[in-house]
Amino acid sequence: MRISTLAIFVICILLGSCSVKKYVPAGQSLYVGNSVHVTPDTLSKPKVADLATSLEAIVKPPPNKTIFGFPWKVWFYYWIGEPKDEGGLRSWFRKKLGQPPVYANQRIVDINAKNMVGFMDNEGYYKSSAAGKLEYKVKKRTATAHYEAYVMPRYFINEVNFVVSDSAQFNKDLVRAKKDSYLRKGDPIRLDVITSERSRIEQLLKGKGYYYFNPDYLIVRVDSTIGRQDSTMGPQQVNLYLEVKKETAQTALKQYYINQIYVNTGTNVDKSADSATNKGPLRRGINITDPGKLYKRRIFYDAIAFRKGNLYTNTQQDLSVQRLVNFQNFKFVKNSFELVPRSDSAMLNVYYNLAPLKKKSLQTVLSASTKSNNLGGSQLTVNLKNRNFLRGGEIFTLSPYFGFDVQLGGNRVENPGRVGNEYIRYGAVASLSFPRFVIPFVKIRPERSQVLPKTIMALTYENRIQRDFYTTRSIRFDYSFVWSKNSRLEHTLTPIALNFVEPRNINTEKYLDILFSQLITPLEKKRYVDLFETKYFIMGSNYSVSYRPTPKPFSKNQFVMIGGIDYGGNLLSLLGKKNSNDSIIPKEIFGIPILQFVKLDGDIRYYRTINSKIKWANRFLAGVGIPFGNSRTMQLPQFKQYFAGGSTGLRAFRARALGPGAYNQDTTSVRLFGYQSFGDIRLEANSEVRMKFTDIIGGAVFVDAGNIWSYRGDASEGYGSESVFKKNFLNQVAVGGGIGLRLDFSFLIFRLDLATPFRKPWYTVTPVDTDPNAPLDPSAPVKYKNPWVFNEINFGSRAWRKENLVLNIAVGLPF
Repeated sequence: MRISTLAIFVICILLGSCSVKKYVPAGQSLYVGNSVHVTPDTLSKPKVADLATSLEAIVKPPPNKTIFGFPWKVWFYYWIGEPKDEGGLRSWFRKKLGQPPVYANQRIVDINAKNMVGFMDNEGYYKSSAAGKLEYKVKKRTATAHYEAYVMPRYFINEVNFVVSDSAQFNKDLVRAKKDSYLRKGDPIRLDVITSERSRIEQLLKGKGYYYFNPDYLIVRVDSTIGRQDSTMGPQQVNLYLEVKKETAQTALKQYYINQIYVNTGTNVDKSADSATNKGPLRRGINITDPGKLYKRRIFYDAIAFRKGNLYTNTQQDLSVQRLVNFQNFKFVKNSFELVPRSDSAMLNVYYNLAPLKKKSLQTVLSASTKSNNLGGSQLTVNLKNRNFLRGGEIFTLSPYFGFDVQLGGNRVENPGRVGNEYIRYGAVASLSFPRFVIPFVKIRPERSQVLPKTIMALTYENRIQRDFYTTRSIRFDYSFVWSKNSRLEHTLTPIALNFVEPRNINTEKYLDILFSQLITPLEKKRYVDLFETKYFIMGSNYSVSYRPTPKPFSKNQFVMIGGIDYGGNLLSLLGKKNSNDSIIPKEIFGIPILQFVKLDGDIRYYRTINSKIKWANRFLAGVGIPFGNSRTMQLPQFKQYFAGGSTGLRAFRARALGPGAYNQDTTSVRLFGYQSFGDIRLEANSEVRMKFTDIIGGAVFVDAGNIWSYRGDASEGYGSESVFKKNFLNQVAVGGGIGLRLDFSFLIFRLDLATPFRKPWYTVTPVDTDPNAPLDPSAPVKYKNPWVFNEINFGSRAWRKENLVLNIAVGLPF
């Protein structure tokens, strides 16, 4: 059967090849490939690593794609045929599956060779050469281009000089711009670095009022003769001289100040009001024209950083535009400057023309998901948005939703009703966002930040139904502030976070007796009973900060750091009543135990670009949640705990299936209620090499390691003593890895990750199976399994694949 299939495939290729040749015009050949060979100079032997790849990337046009020499995309192009309708289905298939023929042309090859010489000059390989020729295959009517590049030694920077003619203010500012220059001694001379340096200087000068200055006014002269003039220097060294072109207009060398600022909101005229009222009073040099009287004037005073008489800076310009855009009230923001018409003027008028969005909008989102714990489902969300809710740029959003998760796999015989394994969730989120700080009795002026500070009030109500088991009701209110001084650093502070959680509608008659009648460990029973009977009311605060430093130009490294603290219960603890009969029972308010806790979280990410097609991504996560004070004898509730596994964590383990520590969930409990492992401490490290095969298709190879642990516990509570974080915690780290497929559609990334465990921490407390016929020796030490499970890998075993191969289907990258 396999031989027949292969024969049919070969015949199709041969027939297809014949059918392509008949479309190729006489004297032409299909261009199907190219190659670049780099030869370094034999005397100086310059380093030419990756140069061939860079040269190949600039070859134009791209050749016709082939499989085993067969131009399959051209074959599809002709086989589908000329469409009658450019917008029809045939046209779509022809564009997606086919490719117009590209014919070989020696003139194009010669142009590419010249471009290669120019590229090498721009990279500092002066006096290099390149040539190309076509190799024809007459029978197949195809041709391939072969390029030879002879590379001379690369030139490096010895000295950088900023040349000025006098001590005028502009020249002083230009010389000051030499600090933090991209041109550094010892670096190779590269055109793109010089171009970036000119742009950097332009931005610095515009930050000092030079509105009309642009990079084209700067020139960099290269002296490559210094090595021959000074025998102590290397022969391939250059001095650079940066200066302003002599023909530069004087307007570009002058500092400008702000005169008047004009804002036009673009609203329709309110005929009930006179024009004077619509235009409004002049304040801080800002003229606001709002014919529809839809906006409070203060939002423009806060958003626009310019003030009359201030020196123009590009920083204030960017701030103003970015703030107006972030109001999310306008379709576009058009910003322009005009020179005040006086011969001796150094003043600019500023104009902001705005186009309002519709005040109200309705959006429906239908999503589907699959999870690594064999759950799949969907959610319908309706977003109702009201922009400019209180005429101050506020945004009110109401988002009701309904979703469900059903078990796609699992044991249908032992749990035919799938009790507790399927979920329904419904609720709504109402939020009101203010583009400023809203603090009673305190007035805070907005900082000079890239984004105006936000105050967000959000109310969330949710019911989560674990089918035929119980329901969790959650009511949450958050009062938060979000601000950032620049695009790199963002803060979020929630001084008031109220959360009420209670279990409801427990099917005690039908399922609690099943819970206690099965072979479930006492610890599992106790945890579920606590889950059913405990309510929580939390009054706390939290703070998070994210730092995303901007990578330096031409840097291959990128970092992201995120941290936060969440704490609660202190104020309620002062108001709560202590049980007079039992000092161990925690304080309560309205009959609900007061939870006192603190959580600390950290997330560090490091990305390194290996080349244009390979990127190395890394992440380290750490978190700890500690109940204290009134709650020192309590466990953290599940919604405040961590879990391990899943599509964005340890991908070789199903979500909530790992830990805590060396604990292994009871199989009966898993069969009845699914994976439900949670912990107070989390440590996790991930490393992933991402490869780009085409513009759409990519791949990955990854390794994940980590686990969760309990903060406290013993043999009679929680998950037992093997779950507690101790000094030997590294012995309980789980490790897994696998391969991934990425489909990048620009607007979303579809991801498939197939992973398997390399190390199973519960093996450290799982005894090795012994011979039942061997004599019993009570004094013999217990021998445990080796947690490294490479020797168990057996792709031919269906049972092994079912237990150890985990397929994660997700949208977006894991980190």
